[in-house]
Amino acid sequence: MTVTVVGIGGSLRPNSQSERAMRIALEGAVDAGAKVVEVSGPDLVLPFYDPAIPDRTDNARRLVEALRGADGVVLVSPGYHGTVSGLVKNALDYIEDLRDDERPYLDGRAVGCVATAQGWQASVTTLTALRSIVHALRGWPTPLGVAVNSREVEFDVEGGCTVPSVADQLRTIGRQVAEFAVSRTG
Repeated sequence: MTVTVVGIGGSLRPNSQSERAMRIALEGAVDAGAKVVEVSGPDLVLPFYDPAIPDRTDNARRLVEALRGADGVVLVSPGYHGTVSGLVKNALDYIEDLRDDERPYLDGRAVGCVATAQGWQASVTTLTALRSIVHALRGWPTPLGVAVNSREVEFDVEGGCTVPSVADQLRTIGRQVAEFAVSRTG
């Protein structure tokens, strides 16, 4: 059985470092046999989440439907002022639309977490915030989470990484998400 892993992340800047890191993590999921869906950059431009307003934009509907069908998730956020970016946090707020589903929120799904920031403090605190959010959404953070210091690591548009061990860690996260999903569905 093929599982689906949804990657959410990036910033408004096309091919941002966080978006490139997400793609490397999703490569690991593909290597483990998963189908992947990428939701990044412009896909994350959503109205502020308001549970009182049931109407959703096309981007919001696509995000919620992708997550509804996801067997696993990879979350990547740039660290803005020591925490998750507003763009990524707002996208995660839309998971509230899954509250009444048979599998509410991210229940029973592995979620790989990655944070990128210009320094260790912001990347580590952002990773911690992502893992806390995943717990609150009933997801299972993968054993490995990656904090990337963008002052020391760069990703290129071809999928390369200046520090091979970081690329290996990102692929490991994708594999862990896919393998957990297979074990839960198989």
